[in-house]
Amino acid sequence: MGWPARESGFYDILKELAIKYDFSYPEDKLLALAAEVKTVVDDKVRYTDWNQREDIKAELKVDLILLLAKHGYPPVDRDEVYKEIFKQAENYKAHRASLSASL
Repeated sequence: MGWPARESGFYDILKELAIKYDFSYPEDKLLALAAEVKTVVDDKVRYTDWNQREDIKAELKVDLILLLAKHGYPPVDRDEVYKEIFKQAENYKAHRASLSASL
């Protein structure tokens, strides 16, 4: 796709959920939404213990729900979208930590 793997990961999640729940969402809006999701996640994962802190996880969830609502995405349960994005953020953080440790 030519853009950061992390952003691509969020794009993939959003696209897969659109397919899974059989709804259409314009490609250009999907790309913009993935970029905004990445920005929101980046803001929260800058804390080393972000996934251990309930306050940060709650902020992330609220921020994502508001962002998804602003974009009208998806017309399905947003909690699943949040869980998928959260999982992607955890995977990225773990992958980045293992790369740093191996250097």
